[in-house]
Amino acid sequence: MARQATTRTTSSIILSTKEWIDKPQPEELSASIMFSNRYPWLDKPQLEQQAPILLPTKEWHDKPQPEQQPPLLLPTKEIPGSYGIPFISPIKDRLDYYYFKGHDNFFQSKINQYSSTVFRTNMIPGPFMASNPRVIAVLDAKSFPILFDTSKVEKKNVFTGTYMPSTKLTGGYRVCSYLDPSEPTHAKVKQFLFNLLKSRKDYFLPAFRSAYIAPIFSSVESQVATHGQVDFNALNNDIAFDFLGEAYFGARPSKVGTFGSCFNFQKKVTIWLLLQLAPLASNVLTKFRIPKLVEDFLLHTFAFPSFIAKPGYISMYEYFNTAGSAALDLAEKVGLSRDEACHNLIFATCFNTYGGLRVLFPGLLKRLAQSGRDLHARLATEVRQAVANHGENGQVTLGALEQMELANSVVYEVLRIDPPVEFQYAHAKKDFLLQSHDAQYQVRKGEMLFGYQPFATRDTRVFGANAGEFVPDRFVGSEGAKLLRYVWWSNGPETEDPTVNNKQCAGKNFVVLVARLFVAEFFLRYDSFTAEISNSVVGAQVNITSITKAKAKASNFY
Repeated sequence: MARQATTRTTSSIILSTKEWIDKPQPEELSASIMFSNRYPWLDKPQLEQQAPILLPTKEWHDKPQPEQQPPLLLPTKEIPGSYGIPFISPIKDRLDYYYFKGHDNFFQSKINQYSSTVFRTNMIPGPFMASNPRVIAVLDAKSFPILFDTSKVEKKNVFTGTYMPSTKLTGGYRVCSYLDPSEPTHAKVKQFLFNLLKSRKDYFLPAFRSAYIAPIFSSVESQVATHGQVDFNALNNDIAFDFLGEAYFGARPSKVGTFGSCFNFQKKVTIWLLLQLAPLASNVLTKFRIPKLVEDFLLHTFAFPSFIAKPGYISMYEYFNTAGSAALDLAEKVGLSRDEACHNLIFATCFNTYGGLRVLFPGLLKRLAQSGRDLHARLATEVRQAVANHGENGQVTLGALEQMELANSVVYEVLRIDPPVEFQYAHAKKDFLLQSHDAQYQVRKGEMLFGYQPFATRDTRVFGANAGEFVPDRFVGSEGAKLLRYVWWSNGPETEDPTVNNKQCAGKNFVVLVARLFVAEFFLRYDSFTAEISNSVVGAQVNITSITKAKAKASNFY
């Protein structure tokens, strides 16, 4: 195929994993260099006196940005749609979204009704959880990026949408995810996270092998052999946190003090997560024959009290405060208190990263299982050739990862079609014209914008007629690489970088790295597998039913 024939790889065009980890950095970095660097979290940790240089100013955020002139023939239209009858219509929309139409049909029906991918609607959870459910939905690849333009929109307190969980769940602090880049604390926290990732970069690969790959593959093999199948999600949920503890702090929760097994620790984290995400969940209690309207009342009307998670959160704090002591030293150097830094570290690790891996790894296996043996064979060949030529003692290295163009494309395609976070929100900070493919619309200051990412990243005007299909080699070659700017899973384009001045995920490159490692390590060890796929509360449920070991492994690296 033409895509396969190209000699220029996606990874070399967009992201060289080895470069962003190994590239020597100057001892002192100016603010302009820090902001322009593709991977700021890999730069030398900043000294205390440098922190003020990195703080964004009000003038920086208010500075007018260059406007792209709209096409002359693009008509200006009123935003279609209606918010309906107060209180009643938001509840009706909520019921349609969760139970009667479902997520995709809810939005598609409104697109069909208004003949527009931009429209007014109510968004979940509605009364009484959210005081104002009114949003402007942006559901195409042209309008969606407005959600990342901090010259026009504000991201304060919109991480979970039209409602915000109690700060009692985060030690009384508004953590980084709820801060707008114009707030000084945002820069401090994000720089702290960059510095932590930089300081631990040499431990990521060995931690992934020892704390994740070795135990999870061993369990998969033994349980499939004994029981004929294995619940991958359950294993992933238990083991992933030990990996993060090892990678970030060199200390697994299951092996530190009185924290007990990784299963006990992840239960505490899960309860804490559920209290924050319950308003976005559905069909949880209905599995136990509880009527939909009863579930809707219990999950979407009032917030659960934070004291439910308090005992577990105290244990989580103890672990992060102890195991993360060296990380908290980095926080003090950029002007954060250890207490505020610890609560932010808990959120970034448990909510952002761990919560994401609970969705991402099953999502990868889902798409791989559905694609079948032909793709498995292509991936196995590519991975083993790369390890043979660029690995070390039969192990995956950063250099070997760079040669796995198909494997890297598979990761990006999963992040495109099944983004771990489906929603993005923002408030307009001024009046402006919003452009879709077909028209432009007047948005007023203070209005809330909402994006449903699975629609925007499946836009047929960008990705063609097969936009709704999983195409493993979509991002292969120079032409495929051009499409990466429409992959927004990290709260920003894949071709741009997280900085203290934007809301892009601080751990963006870490997540892509471990996803690539997951695919590479899997097909280094196995030829193929089968699985039963179903829906879970969040993402895909994967039960592996068979697994075929590689006939000849590069090495036994366990």
